[in-house]
Amino acid sequence: MQFHIHRAAACAAVFIAAAAAAQEWPTRTTSVVNPFAAGTTTDTVARVVADRLEKKSGKPFIVESKPGAGGMIGTAHIARSPADGSVFGVSIAGPLVHNKLLYKSMSYDPAKDLTPLTLGVRQPCLLVGSKSLGASTVPELVALLKRNPGKYNYAYVGNGSLGHLVMAMLAMKSGTEITPITYPGAGQALTSMIAGDVHVACLPAQGVIGQVRAGTLVPLAVSTAERASLLPNVPALREFYPDIVGSAWIGFVAPGKTPSALAERISAEIGAVLRDPEVVAQLRQQFMEAAPGTPAQFAAFMNEELERWKPVIERNNIKAE
Repeated sequence: MQFHIHRAAACAAVFIAAAAAAQEWPTRTTSVVNPFAAGTTTDTVARVVADRLEKKSGKPFIVESKPGAGGMIGTAHIARSPADGSVFGVSIAGPLVHNKLLYKSMSYDPAKDLTPLTLGVRQPCLLVGSKSLGASTVPELVALLKRNPGKYNYAYVGNGSLGHLVMAMLAMKSGTEITPITYPGAGQALTSMIAGDVHVACLPAQGVIGQVRAGTLVPLAVSTAERASLLPNVPALREFYPDIVGSAWIGFVAPGKTPSALAERISAEIGAVLRDPEVVAQLRQQFMEAAPGTPAQFAAFMNEELERWKPVIERNNIKAE
């Protein structure tokens, strides 16, 4: 009995210490890891949050870019860092969800080695067609594909990317055939589309809106659950196929053994930044919708994403490049 009392006392002491650490956070310099290059959207989101937290707390918040392996190097760095609140970071669907299905093995397990903090932002992908396609709506596109199986193609950047998965799901749900063509970057894909060599693509809205506004590409739909605030006249794909919903999202994570009280505290502080009207407006100008929530909500969201895309990846035998 005495052993159990001592163990209970020890557990209580750990809990009290963790709660105290959460209340005091941050107590020193905090590293915010961006697993992609400086200037990317993840870098933008990391810096917006870091700058606001530094001003509020008076403690330094330093954004560190650790790019490589499609975001897995930086995300793995977060997983291996001390679970004391001194390190957290941003990451995206690939390193947090999709890569569990695309790779045979990873150097970290997102479900065990990372602690979800909060979803940060969502970004729509914009389904666009070339001027030579001859379709200006999703039903017109599907009709073309059904009349001409295998004649049309789509561009995508990276196996398992959102644009790849959305197009594969569209083919599945519409019962059509469309040939995938991979490109090393969105710029090359857009060049081919404008030239008429590629017919369709689902690419980040921020990267294609210039061509849409210039009239060189035709907007067909956005991939998010609702219409994008900056593209209110462009329908959502789910208006035609309710199951097709996908956003290019960025979330915040901490090392896997971060105490729950500390994770809740960091999540709340990040959420307060992302709900600030000035931050919301700033992000919207870059086609990013702030979407903060709790650690539990973010964990549930990632599980939903895994279940959403698993059948698409398996049926199309999509593997990492």
